[in-house]
Amino acid sequence: MSRRARIPNLGGATAYVLHRPHPTAQTLVRQLSAIGLTAIDCWPELPPAALSADFVFFDVDLGFDEQFPWRPGEAPMPMIALIGSEAPGRIEWGLFTHRANAHVVKPVGTAGIYSSLLIARQNFEERKQLAARIDALQLRVAERHTIVRAVAALAKDTDYEQGFARLRHLAMNWQMSIEEAAGRVVAMAENEDENDERHHA
Repeated sequence: MSRRARIPNLGGATAYVLHRPHPTAQTLVRQLSAIGLTAIDCWPELPPAALSADFVFFDVDLGFDEQFPWRPGEAPMPMIALIGSEAPGRIEWGLFTHRANAHVVKPVGTAGIYSSLLIARQNFEERKQLAARIDALQLRVAERHTIVRAVAALAKDTDYEQGFARLRHLAMNWQMSIEEAAGRVVAMAENEDENDERHHA
């Protein structure tokens, strides 16, 4: 049986509320303060200090891309959408363009804020871990492609096994990994090709 993840303590976290002056923003700031967060409301854009925030609540109804000091969908913290309008374009902008990790329906009341914080943080962390795994897989694919190119360059008129044996031997002599040696071999092969082209030009 797997151990359940502990509910994180949100006390001391900082949340920015990007919403025009309105009772919705006031209620949200009060609720966040009651939970133990430092809540800062701002409009019409986030200040540079928001880059170090733990959470950002943003108004979907009147929001626009230029409010954020990062590209759409690349927020460095959990984002929580404040949704009042059910216009499809507005919901798409908040949930898909800016990839909100959770949402709260307006008008904001006394319930739902704490759970939205927890859901947003969990979704944000899972999305970040998935992106890291994808990056690692892409790197492995690129490294394998480089190894294939290096083996092909070393094999020349011989077979794949001899080319790989040569690559392994070079890696040992150069005291580096197979992947690093393959990168060096490919770079050397490309330089040779460029020199040959210049020679025959």
